[in-house]
Amino acid sequence: MSTARLGAYWPILAAVAAAFMLAAAHAFETFGHYPPCELCLKQRDVYWLIVWGGIGLAVVSRLKPPLLRFCCAVLAVLFLAECALAVYHAGVEWKWWAGPTACTSSGAHAITAADMSALLTSKPQHIVQCDVAAWRLLGVSMAGWNALAALALTLVSAVFAARKPAHV
Repeated sequence: MSTARLGAYWPILAAVAAAFMLAAAHAFETFGHYPPCELCLKQRDVYWLIVWGGIGLAVVSRLKPPLLRFCCAVLAVLFLAECALAVYHAGVEWKWWAGPTACTSSGAHAITAADMSALLTSKPQHIVQCDVAAWRLLGVSMAGWNALAALALTLVSAVFAARKPAHV
């Protein structure tokens, strides 16, 4: 398949790639027993947006082929947002900058009477910390690998957005 023809199918392929990333995250959670932190969940939200948006953009671009470049540009922006969020998360893990106070070990969170009451009346919960990498491969955390994957998908989307769509 030529790259021009591949570009015509990019919105659906991008949705499949985002669904794969979600499946991988859920597999780590389910089978690897690595519960997600707050930032991990935010990254999943962006991928869900890409899955549903990619399917919608695929339908629109199939109905109106001139819209394909615009659809690919929208996907590039969404993948870039995912990449930025993943880079932020990786930076929090490496302590390059502060993360959300709700899920970092260094965050100063004032405990209120309501917080204490909730703790005393409910079963204990483990809060997954955003600034602690649960897993690394070759020294790169899941957030780091996610940033690299999202960057690659951003670049592919941008290339297809810059090209004239093929007629299929």
